[in-house]
Amino acid sequence: MRTPDKVYRYILAALISIGFFALLLFLVKWAIPAENKELLYIVVGALIGAFGTIVNYEWGSSRSSS
Repeated sequence: MRTPDKVYRYILAALISIGFFALLLFLVKWAIPAENKELLYIVVGALIGAFGTIVNYEWGSSRSSS
């Protein structure tokens, strides 16, 4: 049985992944106003980093270590 901590981690990982792909779809479909581009770049960078962390943990060497 999974502990609540693991369930919360999977939920958070799913939300970050869904947010990552939803933001990418948004960027492809709609034009971004010039005054919001810098902020959007920061948000996209943070999501890419979080998504990379999730992927590295789930399929990298960290999972077998834990």
